[in-house]
Amino acid sequence: MVSTPSEARPVIDIQNVEQIYPNGTRALAPVTLSVAPGEFVTLLGPSGCGKSTLLKMIAGLLQPTSGRIQLAGPSLSFVFQEATLMPWADVRRNVRLPLDLAGVARSEADARVDEALTQVGLSTCAAQRPRELSGGMQMRVSIARGLVTQPSLLLMDEPFGALDEITRNKLDDELLQLWRQRGLTVVFVTHSITEAVFLSSRVIVMGARPGRIVEDLRIEQPWPRDDDYRTSAVFNEQVRHLQHSLSLASNNAVEQAS
Repeated sequence: MVSTPSEARPVIDIQNVEQIYPNGTRALAPVTLSVAPGEFVTLLGPSGCGKSTLLKMIAGLLQPTSGRIQLAGPSLSFVFQEATLMPWADVRRNVRLPLDLAGVARSEADARVDEALTQVGLSTCAAQRPRELSGGMQMRVSIARGLVTQPSLLLMDEPFGALDEITRNKLDDELLQLWRQRGLTVVFVTHSITEAVFLSSRVIVMGARPGRIVEDLRIEQPWPRDDDYRTSAVFNEQVRHLQHSLSLASNNAVEQAS
């Protein structure tokens, strides 16, 4: 069940967060945003608009120049654009890595690894090395590594951007299943409009640098979502709407720069 923002205290509360790099580049204009428990929120926008910067600030990997970010006590995991797996280690050891670093007992760690691999459909691949896996399977390993710590908040930075469309659609389907089964809150970064519409309960549209929120759109379509939804009239209308929003934001950025 997906909560609405009015029903619960925000998991993520971002107030007037800004990012200015030491060279003077203003990556983010002040951004204010809240994310409720159980939401699947996608940050959508062109390359360089600050999506990944904002995600890294939520994760605590990057400190804002000004403003504040508060998390309501969730445990979180971060899935990067690349699978970033240890090439010398098998799938099981790659997934177990966060638990090994945290000093979790081997018996408990192995049980959690088994559960995570089952959830991403890789139970039979535990002994394989990353080089023996396809790109899509490597991303499943990365997601399993994120799930093994049993997070309540999952942050994902364009994890499927380098994959072919068929593999990407399949992983999108699987991600929605995991989100609903685990009751996760997800913040997902993409520059794909169709992916954003398919996955999200809410899409945050960001304009070109300095990054800023130009629209906050709720996707009200029910779950489960499938290939019929991808070809439906309402899906296409939402895609066109977001294309228009991004086009307006890009045009405004050009006018401000001229």
